[in-house]
Amino acid sequence: MNALPVRSTPALAALGLAALGLAATSVPVRAEAVTDSIARDLPGLMTIYQDLHANPELSYQEVRSAGIMAKAAREAGFTVTEKVGQTGVVAVLKNGEGPTVLIRADMDGLPVVEQTGLAFASKKRGTSTAGVESRIMHACGHDTHMTAWIETARLMAKRKSEWSGTLVMIGQPAEEVGTGAVSMLKDGLYQRFPKPDYTLAFHDSADLPAGQVGAAVGWALANVDSVDILVKGLGGHGAYPQATKDPIVLASAIVMKLQTLVSRETSPLDPAVVTVGSFHAGAKHNIISDQAKLELTVRSYSDETRAHLLDGIKRIARGEAIASGLPDNLMPDVSVKDPYTRATWNSPEFTQEAVADLKTRMGEANVVITPSVMGGEDFGEFRRADEDHIKSVIFWVGGADPQKLAAAKAGGPPLPSLHSPFWAPQADKVIASGSEALTLTALRLMPRK
Repeated sequence: MNALPVRSTPALAALGLAALGLAATSVPVRAEAVTDSIARDLPGLMTIYQDLHANPELSYQEVRSAGIMAKAAREAGFTVTEKVGQTGVVAVLKNGEGPTVLIRADMDGLPVVEQTGLAFASKKRGTSTAGVESRIMHACGHDTHMTAWIETARLMAKRKSEWSGTLVMIGQPAEEVGTGAVSMLKDGLYQRFPKPDYTLAFHDSADLPAGQVGAAVGWALANVDSVDILVKGLGGHGAYPQATKDPIVLASAIVMKLQTLVSRETSPLDPAVVTVGSFHAGAKHNIISDQAKLELTVRSYSDETRAHLLDGIKRIARGEAIASGLPDNLMPDVSVKDPYTRATWNSPEFTQEAVADLKTRMGEANVVITPSVMGGEDFGEFRRADEDHIKSVIFWVGGADPQKLAAAKAGGPPLPSLHSPFWAPQADKVIASGSEALTLTALRLMPRK
């Protein structure tokens, strides 16, 4: 894998990029000024990042994190409202006539035992809203998102002479459980505060070299559904199976048949996933149980494909039960969990314009078009609330060591992914590139009148 060319500015030393042998490119002065400002701010930003990393909070418990973001925004000159959608933050900066741009960062950590070995590794414990007590870690990089959000707020406030419009910056709770965006919208986000014309965000990536920015055109992330299937049967002695209706055999047939939903009922050009992640049944070698439990994750992009998959799961479960000779009162129970995470759409023309502009400003090879992924992210809800009006993009910002990533792709040792207890992104690169991409995009969308 080739090294990534970047801008030749004083920021190179602060970002540690010169050591990677990266080439230089020419960019507009304003972009260089933003890059240099971030480089000067980076030591302080890393202090904020390390504090956030060491003190993660679970979904809807992000009180400390929200307080840090709210304080930073107030000090930058924003009008700040807290406790929107339970623990969310909304910071508004009005600066004359022009479009309204919303920039979002998510705040919650995960119930993961950190194993990164970092000096500032989390040792926090907490209890989720489901009542489960566990250790907590920022295993998805939301600490880098919050830190870059703070820097973006500061940069935009300092550059009010360069833009015109309204900037709405939100700290969103509960992305990891997929309900935080909806909670803020239900709490009047678009009624109590200026409604955006554009929504922007980024997420760190374990699949891109540290500091590289990417974006998918169109579908960016998937619908995520959780489905439970309770398979019923008639239990009995393992030595006399003829006297039973074995739910394990039936459940196994359902598992196998479910694979045809993707391989035989969905177009190869329409990505879909049906994964059985859990299969529980029985308690002893010689007892045929009376039930089996399956837990599925189902991924899709369009609402039509989602509906086809979910209807197909119900049809297959019932059909296999009928084929096994079960009576109507023992048909499987299929339950689709609600709420679910809806797919995220990057407005195509808007995304292509944003990528093209950042290529010019950040370096041609530093900004790329990325493929869609089957992960879930509730950022798309901010566009879906008025999808005929709002244009939206979520960027990826690489956090992986370039040399280790290249080695892994060449067949070497695999690298940790998001949600791994070992995930430790090159945070300085993520924060620098993330805040730069958000700031430069916002400045382009709100030119000075």
